[in-house]
Amino acid sequence: MKRILTGAVLAVVFTWIITGAPYWLFLVVLLAVGCFCYYEFTGIVAAHGIQRPGPIGYAAGIVLVMAPPDIAIVTIMTLVFLAMALRVPDLRGALPYAAVTLLGVVYIFGAWRLAIAIRLIDPAWLLFALAINWLGDTAAYYTGRTLGRHRLAPVISPGKTWEGSIGSVAASVLFGVLYLRHFAPSVGTVEAVLLSAAANVAGQCGDLAESVLKRGGGLKDSGTILPGHGGALDRVDSSLFSVPVVYVLMVQLGICQ
Repeated sequence: MKRILTGAVLAVVFTWIITGAPYWLFLVVLLAVGCFCYYEFTGIVAAHGIQRPGPIGYAAGIVLVMAPPDIAIVTIMTLVFLAMALRVPDLRGALPYAAVTLLGVVYIFGAWRLAIAIRLIDPAWLLFALAINWLGDTAAYYTGRTLGRHRLAPVISPGKTWEGSIGSVAASVLFGVLYLRHFAPSVGTVEAVLLSAAANVAGQCGDLAESVLKRGGGLKDSGTILPGHGGALDRVDSSLFSVPVVYVLMVQLGICQ
């Protein structure tokens, strides 16, 4: 029940922030969520025995979100993180430190940078990229509990089943077709199915990818901030994968020029 209530409240709040809030508030919330997620990511890093990325990671993430898109930004960040690794006491930890610092910044804040790009095109599209997984997660949970028999990834996430995964895709495609028919009528049915299925599959991969990182460090959740869901990163892990995929497909399909 806590999971359902928390999810419902978050869905209502973030629907308004995405579609109705002024841009500055949307940006503040986006950066706050990004920093919370990055903090939890550093906890996972520490659980792997790697030195936690310091404040430079948060600063770089904010720059990545706020700065104009340019590959030079990421290149400079990589060089800065390598330079910061010179301060690691154990030289064997220099490479992991630089690598995880960059990974966390691009993984979390890079996805949020694309979320801003989608919202600037149309807030309804960003809501689609996020809601497709809100609904898919719920469908997977209940389909898996009711019909689940075959484990999807027993080592990574023992509770997930193929039946739940298929139910998630089906629910997301149905939702996506109906949603886009109303909010983006220029998108054809085939394109809507493609977008919805791709966003859902990407989201499921994102969920499993974060589970790999957590279980590798002996953790069940990334945090405890959200009752029934764990941490902030646990809640948005699927969105961190679905948002970039939706953006790329929007570009490929000519939805954003």
